Amino acid sequence: MTGPGARPFEGVKILDFTQVLAGPFGVCQLGLLGADVIKVERREGEDARRNPQSREWAERNQAPSWQAINLNKRSLTLDLQKPEAIAILKRLVAEADVVTENFRPGVMERLGLGHDVLSAINPRIIYCSVSGFGHTGPDRREPGYDGRIQAMSGIMAMTGHPGGDPLRAGFAICDVLSGMTSAFAISSALFQRTHTGQGQRIDVSMLESTLAFLSGQVADWTVGGFQQKQWGNQAVSRRATANLFRARDGHLLLAANTDKQYEILMRELGLTRLFDDPRFADWFLRLENQAELRENLEGVLTQDDAANWEERLTAAGVPCARIWRVDEIIEHRQVLARDALQDVETPWGNRRFATTGFRMAHGGARIDRPAPQLGAHTDEVLREAGYTEAEIAAYREALVI
Repeated sequence: MTGPGARPFEGVKILDFTQVLAGPFGVCQLGLLGADVIKVERREGEDARRNPQSREWAERNQAPSWQAINLNKRSLTLDLQKPEAIAILKRLVAEADVVTENFRPGVMERLGLGHDVLSAINPRIIYCSVSGFGHTGPDRREPGYDGRIQAMSGIMAMTGHPGGDPLRAGFAICDVLSGMTSAFAISSALFQRTHTGQGQRIDVSMLESTLAFLSGQVADWTVGGFQQKQWGNQAVSRRATANLFRARDGHLLLAANTDKQYEILMRELGLTRLFDDPRFADWFLRLENQAELRENLEGVLTQDDAANWEERLTAAGVPCARIWRVDEIIEHRQVLARDALQDVETPWGNRRFATTGFRMAHGGARIDRPAPQLGAHTDEVLREAGYTEAEIAAYREALVI
């Protein structure tokens, strides 16, 4: 498709060997933006299809979290231990734009599908690998898991309450940001190819991706010699009024970071008497005496519910929020107004999924199809590649597909 309604990656074909989360998430972002993604799976499907969170969905090979990161993809099942399967993939590579994989370094080479082999078939191919530590260096063969990267990168050392145990983030943050890094890298390479005509070899490291997102904290140490500590729920700004506070029925996160916001907060809480208190004369003193300041703030905040404070203080100009659950935030008026989630018809009825975090004036992200049933598009993909019905039937009988 061309013209003003075309999405950014219409006409781009991706062979996606990635599994679990980091790789599939990044490729899904490109698929939402129009790329034709062929998900290459072993005949029994990847393990992430059967996430143990729900036996019902695991038995369907359609774990909900797996569906969310495999939207707009087509499923091609192959036994990569058979030479016929490798030959099929080489034929597909000749017409592809991108190959993505997140096996341990060396696996694709052992299969006969390494970058050198595939780029010889198609010099314009963009070959993206996602791994824990990259394809060079002494730890290149070490397995990369989100929890391990959170522990190694510094995230856990700075997450948690002072004096408490280190904490990991409540979701697989290193996997997701590594996937987004791969999507950005592939997008960059596709643009680069428009004026060089050359393919590209991309090596995404989960550890390095995480450090890139922690660039501010890295510079705190490399430039200023300041080691980030566990600050609990206090903002990185280290403002005493940018923290979590108790309300009558729960908690309220305040993000009052400026002098103006501090003044409005104090007025709304009826604490203007503290303006003349020398303990709270500036941000340094407020931080030094934050226990006393918290006592004053919570003395008022605990007189009403968090939702009421959120509405009142937000209207006054103080950034804040009660603690929202996922089932609540997806029904928020702002989320609904911007169609942040899209309804999709699946074999199990209508379901809602998140798409991208941005909107475009034309040709933006869209879910065209739900995550694929295992092997649902094998015949379709092979036909497009020029295989006959007899050849496809023979491959199926020989358990190649």
